[in-house]
Amino acid sequence: MNGVYAEAVGYLRPAAGEAGRSTIDRAVGLLAGRARCRVSEAHRHLLRTAADRRQEVVDVAASVLRLLDTADPAGRPESLPRLVDSALDGTPPVPPIAPIRRFEPWVAMVQRVVDVVPGMTAFFVPERDDRGALSDLIWAAASPEAIAVNGLPASRLLGTRVSGLPGVVGSERWTAYQSVLDSGSPAEVAPFRAGDAVFSVRAHRLGQGLVVNWTRRDTEPSGASERLARTERLGNLGWGEWDLVSGEIYWSPQLYRIYQRDPVLGPHSREEADAIAVADDESLRTAALQAFERHETIDITTRVRVGGRIKHLRTVADAVRDAAGHPLRVYGIVQDVTDSEAGAQRLAEVERQLDEQRRTLDAEHKMAGELQRIILPLPDGPIELPGIKVAVRYLPAGQEGLVGGDWYHAAELRDGSVLLAIGDVAGHGTPAATTMAQLRHAVRALSVTTGDPGALLGHLNHLVCDLERETPELSATAVIARFDPVRRELLWAQAGHPPPLLSRRGRTAPLHRPAGPLLGVVENAVYPTARLDFHPGDLLLLYTDGLVEHRRRGLDDGLASVIAAVDDAVRASPEQPLGQVVARLRQANPDDDTCILAVRPTTGETRDLRTHLRRR
Repeated sequence: MNGVYAEAVGYLRPAAGEAGRSTIDRAVGLLAGRARCRVSEAHRHLLRTAADRRQEVVDVAASVLRLLDTADPAGRPESLPRLVDSALDGTPPVPPIAPIRRFEPWVAMVQRVVDVVPGMTAFFVPERDDRGALSDLIWAAASPEAIAVNGLPASRLLGTRVSGLPGVVGSERWTAYQSVLDSGSPAEVAPFRAGDAVFSVRAHRLGQGLVVNWTRRDTEPSGASERLARTERLGNLGWGEWDLVSGEIYWSPQLYRIYQRDPVLGPHSREEADAIAVADDESLRTAALQAFERHETIDITTRVRVGGRIKHLRTVADAVRDAAGHPLRVYGIVQDVTDSEAGAQRLAEVERQLDEQRRTLDAEHKMAGELQRIILPLPDGPIELPGIKVAVRYLPAGQEGLVGGDWYHAAELRDGSVLLAIGDVAGHGTPAATTMAQLRHAVRALSVTTGDPGALLGHLNHLVCDLERETPELSATAVIARFDPVRRELLWAQAGHPPPLLSRRGRTAPLHRPAGPLLGVVENAVYPTARLDFHPGDLLLLYTDGLVEHRRRGLDDGLASVIAAVDDAVRASPEQPLGQVVARLRQANPDDDTCILAVRPTTGETRDLRTHLRRR
């Protein structure tokens, strides 16, 4: 930092040799002391006067010294123009009021330095008695912000004695000043009251003089310090300052707690700070330093190794700078954000996993859709069969990535009759889809040998029983019906399946089911059949349990809702109700897929229903 301050004061010097600079320094110091102004003001006035009179600056300074470098007067300050003009014109200045100490030329340089120092700082030249004891201090230089304990700006006291201020000589701090001057060791004086204010003082020896820095610490409201400490603990933050002039660093108690450091050891040294820093964050620290050099406020989160673990610390810092932009004091806040950073990292990991899961589910959904279309193709429109027309609708479960176990079959047999079937395999996924495909293809293959619904269900039961040995707890339900278009007669049987609904003359009701257990439960089960006349105007609805069963509603409520929907559809379009029926029906359980077959005898006048079968 010495280089910084050499540059800070160097701009005040004109281009002159060493001897000329010394002359100018002495003249500026004397002018500042007599006029009670800043050294920079005295220097600027000296330069302007030399330019106005077309003289060299060193010559003007020499004239000032010839007149003023004697026993300097003290008392009422004089104006710079009067002092300089008197020196150049040979006119004596205002007669002295009280003698003061004449300063060495280098004191002017001290004044230049304290001119750019923040806070309240002063430089004193000591006077000693015959025994060498400190008898007085003379104000030789003072910072612009310095205010004496009597409330006067310290710049107005330059050249006067400290003994003129009440309560200084003989006080505890006076003893400390004597000790600093004798030993060279700096000292800090405990806070003391002067008037209505409280001050703390630090003193250092500089050459044969004394540098004193004091801070006013007005009495805080009761409990303010404790409230500040609680705020720091609540926010898990601490604060610190680095005085680049004195090199002193201050940490608040909470900052020591954040770094888990014993306050007796003091703040970290540069080497200690580098040792705990995570190397991977070096680029962040470099970028922050560059921002600081651009006079920007730093806001950076880096990692340190403290107490055997990694901590994330957010630092917000700025600086007090001199007129040239050089930093004088750095102050900042450090907050431990380890918990929030860890939470953010966990959230990011969860988001990554969810994104990966979404991609996986999208792929599974695409594959499931392809598989569904392969093993259970859906017609684009109603199926025209001898004597009847069949509308098919499939409602997938909310978990679209899962292939369901619902299936249907509608085809003409060799003898001109029509075989209708609908079934449901318990569960989802590949096992259910595999069993569903096996049952559907089994019905198609077995219908070549027999068209009897009861016999076909018996064969399917044997198949499921065999599969159950490989897949425990496998079960399935089904309804199979055979329609004779000549007799207008429907022969049907069921295996643990919800009853078909028959709509006749505007009223819908479930058919009475013949006996028949679930497929795969009873090894040699028998499935009796029932007969039903099926004439034009009737409507038969075959469906799987997803249409009527819901975890929060009873089966009767679901069935009643479907019956009401069928009645409404028939009333809305009594002549051609198929399209209305399949369009109005909604699955009761979003977690289960649903398959629907709506069947109606044809009369030769049934309109194409494709517009009603568009997926909604």
